[in-house]
Amino acid sequence: MELGSEDTKLVTLARSARARNGAAEGAAVRDDIGRTYAATTVALPSLSLTALQAAVAAAVSSGAQRLEAAAVVSDSEAVDPDSAAALSDLGVTSPISADASGAVRS
Repeated sequence: MELGSEDTKLVTLARSARARNGAAEGAAVRDDIGRTYAATTVALPSLSLTALQAAVAAAVSSGAQRLEAAAVVSDSEAVDPDSAAALSDLGVTSPISADASGAVRS
């Protein structure tokens, strides 16, 4: 699957965040005016978020009301239902999924 330059940037941001934090997942989202937000899995005793949920939270807390794209880098091939629901709330129904090397899954 060939990605455009803006979607490739999302995968790169997600990979970088994941590697920097040594997290299980990295994610990045782009809002409807082109701003990007990256995040990783949050696993605290009192708070657990997937990387996609954390990226959506960062976007919403910065004022985003709509997203146009999302990417997740993970060992898992499937996006969990809670992450998919958070993305759907802001208009993304098909997030980009990639492995640790950045290879996009179809």
